[in-house]
Amino acid sequence: MKFTPILVGALSIALATSASAETLTIATVNNGDMIRMQGLSAAFTEATGIDLNWVVLEENTLRQNVTTDIATNGGQYDVMTIGTYEAPIWAKQGWLVPLDGLSADAAYDVDDLLPAIRGGLSVDGHLYAAPFYGESSMVMYRKDLMEKAGLTMPDAPTWEFIGEAARAMTDRDNQINGICLRGKAGWGENMAFLTAMSNSFGARWFDESWTPQFDQPEWKATLDTYLSLMNDAGPAGASSNGFNENLTLFQQGKCGMWIDATVAASFVTGADSTVADQVGFALAPDNGLGKRGNWLWAWSLAVPTSSQHAEAAEKFINWATNKDYLATVAANEGWANVPPGTRTSLYENADYQAAAPFAKMTLDSINSADPTNPTVKPVPYVGVQFVAIPEFAGIATNVGQLFSAALAGQMSADDALAQAQTATVRDMTRAGYIK
Repeated sequence: MKFTPILVGALSIALATSASAETLTIATVNNGDMIRMQGLSAAFTEATGIDLNWVVLEENTLRQNVTTDIATNGGQYDVMTIGTYEAPIWAKQGWLVPLDGLSADAAYDVDDLLPAIRGGLSVDGHLYAAPFYGESSMVMYRKDLMEKAGLTMPDAPTWEFIGEAARAMTDRDNQINGICLRGKAGWGENMAFLTAMSNSFGARWFDESWTPQFDQPEWKATLDTYLSLMNDAGPAGASSNGFNENLTLFQQGKCGMWIDATVAASFVTGADSTVADQVGFALAPDNGLGKRGNWLWAWSLAVPTSSQHAEAAEKFINWATNKDYLATVAANEGWANVPPGTRTSLYENADYQAAAPFAKMTLDSINSADPTNPTVKPVPYVGVQFVAIPEFAGIATNVGQLFSAALAGQMSADDALAQAQTATVRDMTRAGYIK
């Protein structure tokens, strides 16, 4: 990989003056953008003398490890990769260091952060995590297979069209699956997709009295549609597939469509994709009720209060999430591969617009997600593909295991929904939400 070190304007002066023998331990997810960050990070160490110890983990494992560490004040990590779900909850618990240094740094330009992304990472006007990349979700599809099926993908498809197209594009003899969707159990894996999908069907996690809603027809319609679609047009072993597994399948030409994170756009159109020149994009589907099945998320960098190197950790976060880092990636990998979804200036950049045909669709998807009104009916919670309460991660992981088991054929959809309802009522009663 070609490498062109770029020091960070005014920041380089501050970094260079603080050279030390410190070592930061950074926990991050094994997604492509984070792996690229690790590869470019020698520039940070060269400028500061601060060494970096990387702990790169699969998504579910990362969440489990950092949650355990921060809740026990373990101090294992100096920088944690967390999401829009954890940031405000952990900030209110007093577990995260406010990143006031970023807000005070004119060169960092915190006001350039997209409002929807910045708002989800802030509490009482203080930023507690800096977005490394932001995302919604959208449809990525093979234009050649769509044409072969005699269909035209609309910019704003319905679930009915997605089902028709997926079945028409499926070619088992040639190992082409009409659609690839998350099936791996986890609150941020299959339940991120299914919760966003359920919003477009009018489903809710909880009604206004915090009563779980898995016994309602909207959730049955969601799960029945998902299971039918995956059984008819999805890949074998889909209950083990998360983001990275489906990305590989799509890059190998084995998926007609993939509905997932907008951040994947640069990877399905990049050098590792065998179908790069045939990829089109569309908004996440709706079901005619006025809500689309897209989510809102940012993978972000935060400093736990247990870190003994908070000042150095914030300097690293500044380096990894400022405008000049985007320029560094562009110089090495091209503008299409910069981390998306965080800064207004990126979407105003003519070079990025020219290099990234997915830019407008990504921004439109992010801007259309509404965390305060995620579904058709009123809800007592905030969050699009999650419910912003501390108990959600555990509850949704259990539900995700049930729905993954249904996908694997180990139980029926009705049984999975019934068990989800019973377990979630129990857990919400124990937590004091249901009296």
